[in-house]
Amino acid sequence: MARTPEPLPRPRRSLVRPVAWTAGAALLAAAVTAAALGFGGDATGPAAAVRTPPATATVTRTTLTETKTVDGALGHGPATTVTAKAQGTITWLPAEGATVTRGRAVYSVDADRRPLLYGAMPLYRTLQDGVEGADVKLLERNLAKLGYTGFDVDDAYTWATREAVENWQEDLGLDVTGRVEPGDVVVAGGPLRVAELKKALGDSAAGPVLTATGTARRVLVDLDVADSHLVRKGMPATVELPDGTEVDGEVTAVGRVAEQSGDADDTATTVEVEVSVSGLKKTYDSAPVEVTVVARQRENVLAVPVGALVALAEGGYGVQVVEGPATRYAAVETGMFADGQVEVTGIAEGVTVAVPT
Repeated sequence: MARTPEPLPRPRRSLVRPVAWTAGAALLAAAVTAAALGFGGDATGPAAAVRTPPATATVTRTTLTETKTVDGALGHGPATTVTAKAQGTITWLPAEGATVTRGRAVYSVDADRRPLLYGAMPLYRTLQDGVEGADVKLLERNLAKLGYTGFDVDDAYTWATREAVENWQEDLGLDVTGRVEPGDVVVAGGPLRVAELKKALGDSAAGPVLTATGTARRVLVDLDVADSHLVRKGMPATVELPDGTEVDGEVTAVGRVAEQSGDADDTATTVEVEVSVSGLKKTYDSAPVEVTVVARQRENVLAVPVGALVALAEGGYGVQVVEGPATRYAAVETGMFADGQVEVTGIAEGVTVAVPT
């Protein structure tokens, strides 16, 4: 006898809301409960049928794809603070949202520009004749990228380096000293996008001047730790914007630090996942988005609709095979569930099966 499935429990509310999750176990429970039959004896033997089942499907060979869709936030990533290390007065500032590239001014103090250099470490000492180290190489690498020549890009500050620095200072309209002080430049890993100004024109220069992010837009997802095993760096993703537009993405980082948020009655433990996006128009600087990743995929497998599964009295699952006016029950082994279908073995491709309604 068929029995009515009990309603599935509502999932616990989380700050990371699953928007569409192909939960194979839940589908299996609902399907086989609705279609469960108390058959005895040989599950594969013939059974008399009063009439041909009204709904049928064919065992097909296909690719099953299991996806996970979660909420994310489109933006430019976390902001860092740019701090002035020299005394003076702020005389020029970029606009919020502006992009600053190598060699361009990030701000000005007493009408002297503070240019941006690319690198992984800030300058911490005066660079001048006789100094050696990684900070010298950083400076020389940037000078070479800006078109200055006559020196070797190495870790030694030589007379040739000094001449290049003097030419650079002259081109910027700065005092020509042949030396570079830590407060003369701003060092960042790449181009900067100005997020927020912390000072106004005329303010004292010392202290935080502005905050900045990278220029590449990316999506950050707070992913429930229970789902963190489903994503990995390099896997493709699809990002849906608020207007319904979809763009391609790629998981670029999966956090290793779990954070708990919410209150005592509604908590969530998540890790941060970063997704890069491509082909994104400049319609949105920031926006709520939905991110879908392919968690698992099975190619070239036989599948039937989940609703075709029945629970056999002797245990396991089967399908009702339709053979002309007669039917019989055949035991099958189930595999992956996705898109309303289930992978099955123990039955041939092209066989017609009943789908109870």
